[in-house]
Amino acid sequence: MSTSKDFGARAHHLSAARGPLCAGVDPHGAQLLDWGLDDDLAGAERFCLTLVEALAGTVAFLKPQSAFFERFGSGGIALLERVIAESRRAGALVILDVKRGDIGSTMAAYAQAYLDPASPLAVDAVTLSPFLGTGSLQPAFDLAAAHGKGVFVLARTSNPEGKQVQLARRRDGRSVAQGVIDEVNERNLGAEPMGSFGLVVGATIGACATEGEARLRESTYGITHTTASQRDSAHDLSQFNGPLLVPGMGAQGGRPSDLPRVLGPAVNFAIPSYSRQIAQPGPAVASIRAAAEALQDECRAAMGE
Repeated sequence: MSTSKDFGARAHHLSAARGPLCAGVDPHGAQLLDWGLDDDLAGAERFCLTLVEALAGTVAFLKPQSAFFERFGSGGIALLERVIAESRRAGALVILDVKRGDIGSTMAAYAQAYLDPASPLAVDAVTLSPFLGTGSLQPAFDLAAAHGKGVFVLARTSNPEGKQVQLARRRDGRSVAQGVIDEVNERNLGAEPMGSFGLVVGATIGACATEGEARLRESTYGITHTTASQRDSAHDLSQFNGPLLVPGMGAQGGRPSDLPRVLGPAVNFAIPSYSRQIAQPGPAVASIRAAAEALQDECRAAMGE
């Protein structure tokens, strides 16, 4: 049973109040130049803090991409700490896109860096890679649970290379992606209104399994023959009880209308993530807010809210 202090509950309630949209904070060189800024730490600071000013008080989620800060060295990390602190102070939940994945004490150290409230980099949730085995992420699951934090585990990514791993079939007939989905969801059993352990599911992947395909998967994992459409979808989210971070929206080709196709019955747990499409109208704060509000309305309509 979740409590109001758990990430899943906080995400659910804030999404209902502010909308499901997640705004990326990505000080990419091209973005800075589009705003007429230099591709340096000063330019990144103005870019990021303008986005925080425009959005942290109105959207539910902000998602800084750690790599775009790390490229500036210690100054970039200090800027990331400031973005995190000011975003949370304004009421947004911060999802740090770091895609960490390792084993043992190294995974535990990553968890301490981002999920321990004593860390200056502590956020509300992080993205993690499970491809050393979902079980290797246990230190992060444990620390997240202890401190009411969340994690988003990569399951079905929209990059073409991801299919080679994620759509591969396990011995039990499930895709690798479905194995990740099921193993993460086991940690959400009984949580209300939803669990704190989520998935990353790209907006441009194939459709979610149909009801008939879902029943087939439930009845047996010993599938030896699959149709082309089943191989392309290879994911069933019908029983998933956690937040679903959906990148690939906007500039990468994903549209609000894709959300129910990709997520199926779990669309109510969607957190659609945009970056360039929100930042592009800047640097005017009003223009950024207007872009976010328009996308918010489109996503809500597509999700049936």
